[in-house]
Amino acid sequence: MMSEPQSAPMKKKTFVNGYLVYRLTRSPLTVIGSMMVVLVLVAVVLAPYFATYDPNVVDLRARLAAPSLMHFFGTDEVGRDIFSRVLYGGRQSIAVGVFVVLVAGSVGMVTGAISGLAGGRTDALIMRVMDIVLSVPSLVLIMALAAALGPSLINAALAIAIVRVPFYVRLVRGQALIVREMAYVKAAQIFRAKRLHILRWHILPNTLSPVIIQGSLDLGNTILLASALSFIGLGAQQPTAEWGAMVATGRNYILDQWWYSGFPGFAILFTATGFNFLGDGVRDILDPRQKAR
Repeated sequence: MMSEPQSAPMKKKTFVNGYLVYRLTRSPLTVIGSMMVVLVLVAVVLAPYFATYDPNVVDLRARLAAPSLMHFFGTDEVGRDIFSRVLYGGRQSIAVGVFVVLVAGSVGMVTGAISGLAGGRTDALIMRVMDIVLSVPSLVLIMALAAALGPSLINAALAIAIVRVPFYVRLVRGQALIVREMAYVKAAQIFRAKRLHILRWHILPNTLSPVIIQGSLDLGNTILLASALSFIGLGAQQPTAEWGAMVATGRNYILDQWWYSGFPGFAILFTATGFNFLGDGVRDILDPRQKAR
């Protein structure tokens, strides 16, 4: 019997999937980054199954033990298993990165779209506020906000998100200025479509791709910033397992117990590098300017 021809939606889905695979496999770094990110995500999601000890259990008899079959990454100054703490610490660091990208991306996307569509005084007011935020060095402003809010991982994430919002606002505003001049938007305005309708159905959908690209590139940098804040005492506090805080405490023992700060530091490097590679791949796929290459 002859097989039935595929429907148009099925053919389109097959074509899209094939194109995504093609774009991914063209970049070895993208494939490597995807594998690194998947490995990290599997490790942190399944941390209760992979962890050999409770990350917060104190055992002074095993204080500062070297890596061994009992403790794969050694132990810290109170005998806690570093391997288990690295696994659980990944949950904190990655959660902060995702939280910052979602909050900053969502707020920046809506604000930028409103600014670009409204124009006039509304646009000028929003952009002057964004310019004021951007005029202060990002790291300095993040530290100031985190210190003002109080040292905790949640406050550190909020501080990073607040400082990252203007980058998304400027990105989406530029895209909105282009989209609002399109023929279909002009037609909607002629037929007296409400601004909320234009914003929802025309502006926001066409600014989603740049936001996804920026967000994927920001994930690695956000993890580094969150770890940096924890390193200087403005992020996660004891006994919470977090990579930056572990590196900060481990530096006191770096000469003799290198594993204390070495393994959390490598986890930060590995995760940030993986997300950066993956972000480059997402940009290559979604950015139309990359398709001709």
